[in-house]
Amino acid sequence: MTIRAAFQGIEGAHSAIALATFFAKLQLDCELVGTPTFREVATAVVSGRAEVGLLPIDNAIAGTVRDGYDLIAQYDLVPLVELDWRMDHRLLGLPGARLPEIREVHAHPLVFAECGRFLATLAGARGIPAEDTGLAARNVAAAGDPTHAAIAPPEAGERFGLVELAANVADHPENITRFLLFAAAGDQPELTRLHHLGTRRKTSLLLSTRHEEGALARCLGILAEAHINLAKLESRPRLGRAWEAVFYLDLEGDVAEPRVAQALEQLRGAAVGLQVLGSYGAADARAPGLPPPPTASAGGGVEPVPPADPAAAGYPKVARAARPRGTRVSLGHGVEIGGDEFLVIAGPCSVESREQMFATARAVVAGGARALRGGAFKPRTNPYAFQGLGWEGVALLAEAGRATGVPIVTEAMSIDQVERLSRESDVLQIGARNMQNFDLLRAVGRQPKPVVLKRGLSASLDELLAAAEYILAEGNPNVILCERGIRTFETATRNTLDLSAVPVLRERSHLPVLVDPSHGVGVRRFIRPLCRAAKAVGAHAIMIEVHPNPKEAKSDAQQALTFDDFAGIMADLASIPYAGGSPG
Repeated sequence: MTIRAAFQGIEGAHSAIALATFFAKLQLDCELVGTPTFREVATAVVSGRAEVGLLPIDNAIAGTVRDGYDLIAQYDLVPLVELDWRMDHRLLGLPGARLPEIREVHAHPLVFAECGRFLATLAGARGIPAEDTGLAARNVAAAGDPTHAAIAPPEAGERFGLVELAANVADHPENITRFLLFAAAGDQPELTRLHHLGTRRKTSLLLSTRHEEGALARCLGILAEAHINLAKLESRPRLGRAWEAVFYLDLEGDVAEPRVAQALEQLRGAAVGLQVLGSYGAADARAPGLPPPPTASAGGGVEPVPPADPAAAGYPKVARAARPRGTRVSLGHGVEIGGDEFLVIAGPCSVESREQMFATARAVVAGGARALRGGAFKPRTNPYAFQGLGWEGVALLAEAGRATGVPIVTEAMSIDQVERLSRESDVLQIGARNMQNFDLLRAVGRQPKPVVLKRGLSASLDELLAAAEYILAEGNPNVILCERGIRTFETATRNTLDLSAVPVLRERSHLPVLVDPSHGVGVRRFIRPLCRAAKAVGAHAIMIEVHPNPKEAKSDAQQALTFDDFAGIMADLASIPYAGGSPG
């Protein structure tokens, strides 16, 4: 069997060498899959282009690599084993190059942090960031300039014909990086043995606490009472939540152990948020030992995955069984859907002017909206109706989002818009008319930004989930399902808002569910009670249309809410319990 393993960089990078060494010691064949970024390592595994991926989580000198923890949490990946790897950093240059004449040093930014003392001795040399150490070595070889050098492992020098100018250039000789080897959620028997490597078991989690006296101490006290030792504790500010912190914790123990499971359950009650990344063994990448396959009764620390819903057989990546704990999608700016907070996304149907956009943005954000919506490209049934401001509208929406500090949501109508919109907006929307535009679905699946996928006018829930599968199959797991009403024989409202879809979707799929009451009924006075109903029935968020002066709205005036309407809805929602990110 050959295991495809994704890593950040090209061959010659530390992570590629660590993977090759690790699997060689296990006498397993490995096909390396290089990617440009840490995020693409995660998406390669989620999309099935690789069975496992490798991400750094901390370095003995540079500290925590937050991208590693955050991506494993965001994509709900399953840690298999921790690999300790000694970073053998050497300064490499062209044959004949002299150390005093070096003027450019190419390296990954993390490597610069690990080699600061040595770099300070190279008078007049400037650092040139590279995507990875292998690429740094390749760039120096390709430039053919003896004044250029790279900090990279000796294997990269051999691969690209460079010679060693200086050895042991890290700030400390025991420069160890901890990597996590991980897989996608789901039952993968061929990877089970990897999960049982090592004699020590560890569990990683993200913990959020309130900004109040003793909040962290109470959480740590729970672990101390359970006799659980901490291997790591580090904090960062929680984006979008003033004075709240997120802590990266590594515990010694496995979630399968009763004492650990009980302590984690108590932690959930004491903290603002708790996300368990998973339990795993620890191994030296250069000399691991492969245990025999575990027996059926052996404890493992991986949560059992229920069998897939037969109705979901055609969309395995979207089905609840793929991620039983549910998916959280980050919209940017510290805003997350599917997690601990019920979200309200609000804004005008169409971006009409700077004044209209800014007035609406200030009103809805001040009232509690966590994201801003606005249509720049408008699909209209009547070809003579207002079609939106196009890219000018996108720019105005983005400016309003920056001014109020929230992510923006806007619709992509064609494939040629996707690349630019993914740069200029935080969330892409696929409208009801495009739910089965499969080429467009594939296009948004190949970019990393979150996608709001609206249910088609006459689409079944199976058809909605199959459309979402198109996006996930291309590697983008950040999909939000949107119920926006379907066409029925009823004419009292614009559409029939199918709130029964919410619990059904939450049962069948791990993806967050959003409700759009504005399009669901198209009548202003009916929107407020349906917002309450959407939260009560288990939606993770709502998206509603708000306008400074609905009578003058250039599109969907009859369903646009006033600022007072919006304030009333927010007051209503505050009194309704939120079901959270757990399965329905």
